Amino acid sequence: MHIAILTISDTRTIHSDTAGKTLQDMAQKSGHKVVQRTIVKDDIKTITSALQTWCADATIDAIITTGGTGVTARDVTPEAVKGIIDKEIPGFGEVFRMLSYQKIKTSALQSRALAGVAKRTLIFALPGSPSACKDAWSMILQHQLDINTKPCNLAEMLPRL
Repeated sequence: MHIAILTISDTRTIHSDTAGKTLQDMAQKSGHKVVQRTIVKDDIKTITSALQTWCADATIDAIITTGGTGVTARDVTPEAVKGIIDKEIPGFGEVFRMLSYQKIKTSALQSRALAGVAKRTLIFALPGSPSACKDAWSMILQHQLDINTKPCNLAEMLPRL
């Protein structure tokens, strides 16, 4: 799959973006091609614009965002994602928080991780910590973006989105 990675942060640079780098490394190790990776500020219009641009690019199959999914005033990634998706995939956030609970207990409720489909592009919004990105990739995305995962996966649905 062709994947774009969007880090949402007011402070990270491409050199200090450990969560985005973690996602890039894991995606590439799994055989995917990371076609774009960039950082934008915690601003709903900026996030929305980046997502819309990538969704309009027919070569991008999935977008993974990292950062901005908490509950502070600056955390607006879920609002940006919800503003452009055609369909939400509620099970993603539920499963992510269930898995997170096993590690961080009730702190998992602070995550507003979510996923959805915009046009024919899958979008996954993850927290900004490298640990959360590792967990989301290794326990969910690695399998759902692999056409060989049975009984079903999101990768095989791409042509029908």
